[in-house]
Amino acid sequence: MTKIAFLTDMASRKVARIRRWVFILLLTSIGIGGSWAYKYYQFIYASNVSISEGTRYVLLPGGVDFEGVQTALLQDGLLEDLESFIWVAERKNYPSKVKAGRYLLSDGMSNNSLVNLLRSGEQQPLTLTLNNMRFTEDLASLAGAKLEFDSSDLMNLLTDRTYLNSIGFDPIRVKALFIPNTYEFYWSTTADEFIDRMAVEYKKFWNDARKSKAKALGLTQTEVSTLASIVEKETLVREEKPRVAGLYLNRIRRGIKLQADPTVIYALGDFTVNRVLREHLKIDNPYNTYMYKGLPPGPICIPEPSSIDAVLNPEKHNYIFMCAKADFSGYHSFATNLREHNRNARAYQRALNERKIFK
Repeated sequence: MTKIAFLTDMASRKVARIRRWVFILLLTSIGIGGSWAYKYYQFIYASNVSISEGTRYVLLPGGVDFEGVQTALLQDGLLEDLESFIWVAERKNYPSKVKAGRYLLSDGMSNNSLVNLLRSGEQQPLTLTLNNMRFTEDLASLAGAKLEFDSSDLMNLLTDRTYLNSIGFDPIRVKALFIPNTYEFYWSTTADEFIDRMAVEYKKFWNDARKSKAKALGLTQTEVSTLASIVEKETLVREEKPRVAGLYLNRIRRGIKLQADPTVIYALGDFTVNRVLREHLKIDNPYNTYMYKGLPPGPICIPEPSSIDAVLNPEKHNYIFMCAKADFSGYHSFATNLREHNRNARAYQRALNERKIFK
């Protein structure tokens, strides 16, 4: 082998060794990069939410920050790995975009899906059913138990005369604002947002047709609700409501005291009373319609829509007296004169005595 050939062979071998090392280094870099890429892929897209029952709600209260979110997720045992959640959240700028609410999480959610959900503020609404409650305290307790705000927050508004005047009500008549129904709310709804929503529903309910009927009766919307609340507590039989409403409207037109037992019970504040006695009728209270003529100051409950519509569409008749039937069916006997009413009343009183219902 010539010297030139020898040098050429040595150079070729050296180049080959360099190529092998470059190739090894390249493979190593690819391997390291791949492992890092896989790690971050796992951070973003792998499952990081574990819920044995499949789904669960997480509640993030108003004013919550990113640390509060972490605490909520960890307290509920929802996250498998906090570090990866924080890493993804920071890269999606979630710490500066935290939104309060009630969020539905699913088992197997990735950090990417979880952060996207929380950052979007896309809450799951819940249902709240309002019924014919007697007091605004009952309403506040119900709403406060289902929604984020405290019942005292709502009661503060429902007793604030200045605030209520701004929406056309006062603390005595504000029960007329609420229309029993099942509504959807976001858990993060505030007390004033709750009332705003109820005001919207009130305006929807009191359409032009209902307003016209109230005007034809010579009653305001609140007065209709007040009379409807008496009808509500007077009979549990829906088909009787228009007849009962017609009876009380007859009394109002004739200037006769309403003499409605439910108003006496409301004045007493004792809702265990099953038999209104003469001594009860002597209580000096503006809600005692045996003592004071006309409608009481405000509703004695939150009346159902069917009771309001019964007042707006009363049965036309000449009845001015009513008494529960002695068979305790829930129906009433109606009369146009006192003699007939007294006969019905004696039959009912005998039935009460037979059942030993004395108070």
